[in-house]
Amino acid sequence: MFQTFKEWFWLERFWLPPKVTWSDLEDHDGLVFVKPSHLYMTIPYAFVLLIVRYFFEKFIATPLAKTFGIKEAVRKVAPNTILENFFKHSTRRPCQNEIYGLAKKSNLTERQVERWFRSRRNQERPCRMQKFREACWRFAFYLMITIAGIVFLYDKPWVYDLWEVWNGYPRQPLLPSQYWYYILEMSFYWSLLFSLGSDVKRKDFLAHVIHHLAAISLMSFSWCANYIRSGTLVMIVHDVADIWLESAKMFSYAGWTQTCNTLFFIFSTIFLISRLIIFPFWILHCTLVVPMIYLEPFFSYIFLNLQLMVLQVLHLYWGYFILKMLKRCIFMKNIQDVRSDDEDEYEEEEEEDEEQEKEGAAKGKEKECLKNGLGANRHLIPNGQHGR
Repeated sequence: MFQTFKEWFWLERFWLPPKVTWSDLEDHDGLVFVKPSHLYMTIPYAFVLLIVRYFFEKFIATPLAKTFGIKEAVRKVAPNTILENFFKHSTRRPCQNEIYGLAKKSNLTERQVERWFRSRRNQERPCRMQKFREACWRFAFYLMITIAGIVFLYDKPWVYDLWEVWNGYPRQPLLPSQYWYYILEMSFYWSLLFSLGSDVKRKDFLAHVIHHLAAISLMSFSWCANYIRSGTLVMIVHDVADIWLESAKMFSYAGWTQTCNTLFFIFSTIFLISRLIIFPFWILHCTLVVPMIYLEPFFSYIFLNLQLMVLQVLHLYWGYFILKMLKRCIFMKNIQDVRSDDEDEYEEEEEEDEEQEKEGAAKGKEKECLKNGLGANRHLIPNGQHGR
């Protein structure tokens, strides 16, 4: 049954233009062509990247973060077996009746129980150090792969003449630079997918999973159907903007607001130009219109362009959020990624908690002074003026 499915899946009419067979893409005369089996190497390379990332974050990103003044946050909470069991097995956010019952069981006040649960929730929140390390790693990779992409592509004729993308398709041999560009890019997305469980949890966690799977799927499909030339153009257009986004995040975590804003403006400009102008009017035109000069419509051509059009819809979706953040930056002088985690909420909770605590202590002190006939400044109150 598996063999039958395999034979059906690799039918030439699904992947290749009419009158072209897989035998036409066999290596000959020193020319190497793409093979689906090449993609197996992306998995072990992904684990190699995870190892490289571990050492990069430990020996480069962490010292860099400390140079920026970012400290490893230590959030400790007083051990309490009753509250810990309730936190793990019932809910992280107890209602008022549950807080009342837990306060009686643990011989604490309701206020102390509320503080314990807030501190316990915040203990599991990611610290700025962890977020800085992750952004630093992504920045380093995107910078490296963008430079590599430019080096690989600057002398290729299809970068300057879109007609060359389809000249001779699908009998286009694979170049070593194309091989490594594709394999490294795919391995990186596999590594991001594998590390989602340990990375900072964000509001758009599911969107990240879908994005990584879609990227891997699109690159795998374009590889198997030998859309390598157009695939490399799609990758370079996407990578060139991500460098600025990750660098903006790094400076945001470091508290360099002005630098973060400047980098975010650069990212926004490059994103809007590369993904809302170059991608639809250059890349999509190249994959949707130009091939019809050389070929008749076939399945993989249709499927490829459907994926690219879905990708363009995502660009419009992300562009909306970027414009929203730009508006916030211009009119409110504050940039916060609307897709990010709730660390700012954590800080607000802590500040609010401290303020409430100070107010409570001040009120308690004032009451005690009034009982003893003293004012809030510890001076005697004249008789008959307590109620004024």
